[in-house]
Amino acid sequence: MSEVLNVEEIFGSKVFTFGTMKERLPKNVYKEVRRVMDQGGELSLAAAEVVAKAMKDWAVENGATHYTHWFQPLTGITAEKHDAFVTHPDEDGRMIMEFSGKELIKGEPDASSFPSGGLRATFEARGYTAWDITSPAFLKEDSTGVTLCIPTAFCSYTGEALDKKTPLLRSMEAISQQALRIVRLFGNTGAAKVVASVGPEQEYFLVDREKYLQREDLIFTGRTLFGAPAPKGQELEDHYFGTIRERVGAFMKDVNVELWKLGVTARTEHNEVAPAQHELAPVYETANIAVDHNQLVMETMKKVAGRHGLTCLLHEKPFKGVNGSGKHNNWSLGTDNGVNMLDPGETPNENIQFLLVLACIIKAVDTHADLLRQSAADVGNDHRLGANEAPPAIISVFLGEQLEDVVKQLVETGEAAHCLEGGKLETGVSTLPDLEKDATDRNRTSPFAFTGNKFEFRMVGSSDSVASPNTTLNAIVAEAFCEAADILEKADDFELAVHDLIKEYMGKHQRIIFNGDGYSDEWVAEAERRGLPNIKSMVEAASTLTTEKSVRLFEKFGIFTKVELESREEVIYETYAKTIHIEANTMIDMAGKKYIPAVMKYTKMLADTVIAVRQAGAEPVVQAELLTEVNRKLTETKAALNRLQAVTVQAAGMEDAKTQAFFYKDTVVQVMEELRAPIDELEMIVDKDVWPVPGYGELTFEV
Repeated sequence: MSEVLNVEEIFGSKVFTFGTMKERLPKNVYKEVRRVMDQGGELSLAAAEVVAKAMKDWAVENGATHYTHWFQPLTGITAEKHDAFVTHPDEDGRMIMEFSGKELIKGEPDASSFPSGGLRATFEARGYTAWDITSPAFLKEDSTGVTLCIPTAFCSYTGEALDKKTPLLRSMEAISQQALRIVRLFGNTGAAKVVASVGPEQEYFLVDREKYLQREDLIFTGRTLFGAPAPKGQELEDHYFGTIRERVGAFMKDVNVELWKLGVTARTEHNEVAPAQHELAPVYETANIAVDHNQLVMETMKKVAGRHGLTCLLHEKPFKGVNGSGKHNNWSLGTDNGVNMLDPGETPNENIQFLLVLACIIKAVDTHADLLRQSAADVGNDHRLGANEAPPAIISVFLGEQLEDVVKQLVETGEAAHCLEGGKLETGVSTLPDLEKDATDRNRTSPFAFTGNKFEFRMVGSSDSVASPNTTLNAIVAEAFCEAADILEKADDFELAVHDLIKEYMGKHQRIIFNGDGYSDEWVAEAERRGLPNIKSMVEAASTLTTEKSVRLFEKFGIFTKVELESREEVIYETYAKTIHIEANTMIDMAGKKYIPAVMKYTKMLADTVIAVRQAGAEPVVQAELLTEVNRKLTETKAALNRLQAVTVQAAGMEDAKTQAFFYKDTVVQVMEELRAPIDELEMIVDKDVWPVPGYGELTFEV
């Protein structure tokens, strides 16, 4: 019988929680820490010394020997440099463990080798990490030992943000300040701040590690660059919410335990649509903590998978022909005195504050649809968006029938006299209860959907950090709130002014609202007619960061400077080019060293068979026909390989980052597909015993 798991006992056991702080800090220091966390400001050095000692003592008691400033550079993953607590031995030769307030507050990792988009030259190595006091410290344990991890921001010696967290924290302050202006207009004077809350659902694939290690493409790029479809894919939809395999269930159990220890509220787990695909979803948290925790989720899944002889794939499109993986970013706003600003209530048509908030969000998304699309752009997502498995690359807002009807009334008449009711859902079975039915259905094809008391931004890629999408969401909505508050704070007749403003915003920006099938070709044509942007790739989205509109937005709220935005555009081009270059080189290596030799071996087998049959006095019609077909596809493969080698060399020689990125997108990627096509066709013909790597069926069904 398995050991009973006490979740309440283990939850947060590896986190320096409020409870732990209360136990270990003097009351005055604890109060100062909470004040800085809630109201901002700097912790005094004296208090920082006390916190550092308490944090170190707690960590050492739990086995820690090192600490690290844990940060999130522009690579999209986390970074850490470990330092031991040890100092010089005392006069008796005993080692003393110390950790100072200065070491807690500030670190100095080398900044030269992280992506900076030109902000830092190679010789300009100094960078600083600064303690994010609002995100709790935690312990990471693996075979190398236990390390105290202190969440931090990362900036250059000259002050520019070199990470994902600094802009996110800036955006959280911006939306809090502007949202407070809105709620105070409606009489909520008790709120001191507004918090952006996020719940990122995480999709991923699990494959057998032994098979994974036989595929260089998975090892080097995270996706299969070659691969013919298995006889069965996701056609029957029998994997979705199906019974979880025992091996996968054991993995999920261990992931949950590790995450619960880290204070991550992992709650939901299930099989996703594609074979070998699964999902984990947490409870909502403050945005920056949710971002930190999502990084821990991805790290933990990779680590735990290895214990079970599995590999966790976070790439957006590991397998061609089946659904890829995304990350549904559920975003909401709430005051610190308990008001969810996105809760419509029982009668949303009468909830004027909600309608104003909704109108501002609609305005923000329409005004900055290009920026919101860019915030979800990464290399892997180019394979996924708009492929009838994920939202299209066109940004639109789904409101549902109830709110769409309210908006229609407001636009047409200036007031919403009624709203649609949900009613009862009668099951027709005497032993089953009738169910309260929501007033609106859901739309899984929408990139930005209202789902009751939050918006679900469904475009984010599974491997990507959710920091950028939430930074952008906070920024664009803060701008809309600011512009609305500027008007309403000056109004002589507030009630009349707010009604007029809601009608104006909804009327002017209703083109962004779409409740239909986002996968349909008709919607693409309709979106073009409405004038909505359709940005199809990561490199096309990059320039949206540096438009006059974007620079004005981000500089207004101190989230990014123009220089920081230009650097991020440059990083995008560099990242795209490097990623495709690695993929192209991997294809060249696999084609030349694995596939072509394997097919040549098979053609010899066929040729020997043709000769043997003829010598036996029969005509080898099928054998000869098969030999001719395989040899033709082998010739196509070698020609495509030669082209890919040539264009990859040409691309690598380009100096301008933007020109290079577009060349990789428009030319190299196309030739990569030309090389893949004949090899995938050959996989369907060549003897399985000769084929050099595990196929899709083995990877996705043999877990």
